[in-house]
Amino acid sequence: MHAGLRITAFAAALAATFGTAYGVGKGVDQVVEDPAPARHESHGEAKPDTEDAGGHGGHETAPAGGLQISEGGYTLDLRTPTVTAGKRAELSFAIRDSAGRAVTAYQREHEKELHLIVASRDLVTYRHLHPTRAADGTWSIPVELPRAGGYRVFADFTPAKKGAENLTLGADLAAAGSFEPRRMPAPNGTVKVHGYEVRLDGGLRPGKASELKLNVSRDGRPVKNLQPYLGAYGHLVALRSGDLAYLHVHPNGEPGDGSTKPGPQISFTATAPSSGTYRLFLDFKHEGRVHTAEFTVRAGTSTTATEAPAHDEGTEEHGH
Repeated sequence: MHAGLRITAFAAALAATFGTAYGVGKGVDQVVEDPAPARHESHGEAKPDTEDAGGHGGHETAPAGGLQISEGGYTLDLRTPTVTAGKRAELSFAIRDSAGRAVTAYQREHEKELHLIVASRDLVTYRHLHPTRAADGTWSIPVELPRAGGYRVFADFTPAKKGAENLTLGADLAAAGSFEPRRMPAPNGTVKVHGYEVRLDGGLRPGKASELKLNVSRDGRPVKNLQPYLGAYGHLVALRSGDLAYLHVHPNGEPGDGSTKPGPQISFTATAPSSGTYRLFLDFKHEGRVHTAEFTVRAGTSTTATEAPAHDEGTEEHGH
């Protein structure tokens, strides 16, 4: 989430022909668990629009990002541009400054120095990952992508430099193998994931703030004891269909500040950068496990509680 909207005509070349094989990705550094978490901080959100925000405190969605590989003097250097579908591979990258040096100092935001999102261009496969940084500034994380095709990698971070703004840089990733296109799920207001039902109330409005309320239940009963995950009761990522413009918005209020409760409802304030179809990915934690609920919405249209197919317990489409 960065402060300025710089939508460019970034080429989506990998979305076309994947009928045959790509090259095989190369393995790199070993992964180590991230150190102890820090406090929940602001995440580069834009200032609230008091006229349109409806009085909601908390986080306002910044304009979309992720369409550029370089911005603000920083570049995403993806060292593993190709992997093989269905096989575990080490994804490696670095963030480089204007002098070409790998960045080794970051601000911790939502308990991590960097958040990595990997999404297929058809928006069916989604990963929210937290890679490990080596002393030389190289980030790495093992991934296993279930299907061949084009993917987009998003690095969401803030350099530890005075006055630095939060940035989301994006780069293309190819998964080799036999490609079969899949259609994006139809707009929906209710999804089932791992025995939970998540209902979305509200919708996205182009250029204006709107409230999204997500209600979590299980076995017909509201879940009132959601657990904090990365310093919040829920995390929401929105990706625009077509160019995968990226929004990362956090709930109104934080655990422990008196303005929010641990479920069953998680409230967000978001602004869509334009009209169009978006995929929303909600991460929430309960009983020690993180779950991802997915929704398809059209900006400018309120979501109705239409039920979507349940996800299998062992799905490979999402990962943490």
